[in-house]
Amino acid sequence: MLMVEEHIISPDLAENDKSAVIVKKDKTISIMINEEDHIRIQTICDDLNLEYAYSVANEIDDLLESSLEYAFNTKLGYLTSCPTNTGTGMRASVMMHLPALSQLGYMDELYKISSQIGIAIRGIYGERTEALGNIYQISNQLTLGRTESNIIENVSGLTKDAISKEIKAREILQKKLGIKLEDKIFRSIGTLENSRVMSSAEAMSHLSNIKMGIEMNYIDKLDLRAIEQLMIGIQPAHQSIMYKSDDVENRDINRATYIRETLEKLRGGMNCELQ
Repeated sequence: MLMVEEHIISPDLAENDKSAVIVKKDKTISIMINEEDHIRIQTICDDLNLEYAYSVANEIDDLLESSLEYAFNTKLGYLTSCPTNTGTGMRASVMMHLPALSQLGYMDELYKISSQIGIAIRGIYGERTEALGNIYQISNQLTLGRTESNIIENVSGLTKDAISKEIKAREILQKKLGIKLEDKIFRSIGTLENSRVMSSAEAMSHLSNIKMGIEMNYIDKLDLRAIEQLMIGIQPAHQSIMYKSDDVENRDINRATYIRETLEKLRGGMNCELQ
């Protein structure tokens, strides 16, 4: 599950004992074997650069197709094991942090818009998962009858719309809550700096507040990237490996310790390499 938490492989692949994965050293490329389809090529990049991610995946796909015979139909496109992937076989996904939309209850509007254009909004690890830390995954639902450029355009369009709505929602939160919003953000810092037992769900909620606080310039002494790394480091599999324990109660205690120690280093202005 360690690689699931780092978004290198899917939960489906992790549960299949007759599967495999090839991973690039920097973890930006992974090729999954026997996931929901026989081969799944995944490329990851920063920001909303779907065109680049697609170009890398397409280059790998061409290389594989030169040696493998893919099932292909001139009318339907690529014939995949999972029917919803039939066509181009491509899914474009974007991970988004949408705390203000979530807190104001505005996500329903975004769900409605996305369903009308064939786009799904799922939890942090995709299908059947929760949006821990208000992190959502936006991706196309179907590939049949759509070109790669159509898919990228649609997902990018909804993502930009979500960004615009989130910015406006944060402005509403500021006007609605005033000092209470700042208080909520700094209470999250205080809670994480002093807690002795912490579940991953509660930690993600507090880290989401802190991440939003950094992005809204309430906090200037914590590094955004370090907080994002911390969001991964606190997950169950990472904690189990870090502390060599699968006991849930001990894991929650260890997680609280890990968060306190990490925040102390970050708040002290020290260079902190997260595990």
